[in-house]
Amino acid sequence: MTAAEGEAAPVRRVMIVGAGTMGLGVAKSFAAAGFETSLWSRRAANLTGLPSGVSAVAALPAEPPDLVLENVPEEVAVKREVYRALEAAYPSGVIIATNTSGLSLDELAAELRHPECFLGAHYFQPADVFPMVEVIAATGTAPEAVARVAEAMRQTGKEPILVRKPVPGFLINRLQHAILHEAYHLVESGVASAAEIDAVAKQLLGPRMCVTGLIEQKDIGGLEIHAAAQRAIVPALAHGNRPVAYVQDMVARGETGLKSGKGFYDWSACDRLLVAAQAAARLRQLLQYLQHDLGPPAPTTIPRDRSP
Repeated sequence: MTAAEGEAAPVRRVMIVGAGTMGLGVAKSFAAAGFETSLWSRRAANLTGLPSGVSAVAALPAEPPDLVLENVPEEVAVKREVYRALEAAYPSGVIIATNTSGLSLDELAAELRHPECFLGAHYFQPADVFPMVEVIAATGTAPEAVARVAEAMRQTGKEPILVRKPVPGFLINRLQHAILHEAYHLVESGVASAAEIDAVAKQLLGPRMCVTGLIEQKDIGGLEIHAAAQRAIVPALAHGNRPVAYVQDMVARGETGLKSGKGFYDWSACDRLLVAAQAAARLRQLLQYLQHDLGPPAPTTIPRDRSP
């Protein structure tokens, strides 16, 4: 019987693979919630500054974890190497959740002995700050595995976003790239600058979505108005199946944003670490306000879920 069959015992023992910024953030969220948390890394002996409650191990322990969260680089071959090692060490099966943001779950699972134990767990940066995480079922994932991982996420204080099919980009990145594709097109076409688009996002779209989301707001505003706007606007959007050349060319020139000193903005005179730290601090403040000060929505404002 595999880890995803039979009675769904709660997750207690968690192992993180990958000691980068994302892996450490994931480890911190589990350790802070009282899970027995280890971090498997070949650099275990040299790792410093581990989150409280996290132990580093250079070899896979004899006792299998209940859940493995893989955070290695976004390369299929690298991830599959990790999975082979895990399945060799734990032949009866162990739940493996990959923290990929764009790779195909079904492709990653193609060589697994226990694909029913494999799924996606997509965190957002910073991993220990954002209150939500995508839990994505691959084609062969057992429902019990999804349920166990989702419940473990809840115990860490995060709300699992259940994605029932392994579509490219999952949920959040699909929405994000849809709006970014149009934003880049507007910059490339000279309709608006990056700063002007960001101002609209920060001062109009962002605050409104914080209160009424994306779809609920259309119910409130009136679907007849929205439907008419769709008919007028959607045909003129920058549809297509190719990335915007403007952005691809920037990256080809080495203009990769904050870390290179230049992207849509000029960061050359900025302290890179300070900019990132300030953004993370503002995000924490906003999330704290949204979670604690606004409180839950009034019952009359909760939309009827008409999903199929």
